[in-house]
Amino acid sequence: MENPNIKIVESYIHALRDSDLSAVPFAEDVLFEEPLIQPLNGKEAVLEYLPNVLPLIKDVKIKQHIADGEYVATLWDAETPVGLIPVCECFRVVGGQLKEIKAYFDPRSLTNPAT
Repeated sequence: MENPNIKIVESYIHALRDSDLSAVPFAEDVLFEEPLIQPLNGKEAVLEYLPNVLPLIKDVKIKQHIADGEYVATLWDAETPVGLIPVCECFRVVGGQLKEIKAYFDPRSLTNPAT
């Protein structure tokens, strides 16, 4: 039996690839963190920011999920115009909605693409 929280996480990662966040079940008070910005709180803030990221993601390859209760950690690769970026993302899924998204990756290829 597949973990329903993994399905929700995959819907988010595939939405990044497809540049369509409309079907992602974000909680109204979702917390979003990544290396390039200050933490964002709330679905509205996340939906204002993520469209700026979508053009950078050409494809995704999910490598592994580790699930424990409400938490899912996912290792995946983002294919971008500056190359492949390995990502480790930690999610918290509550009541079928993404409540927390914390992305960990090396942002140097995005902030200094010439180096």
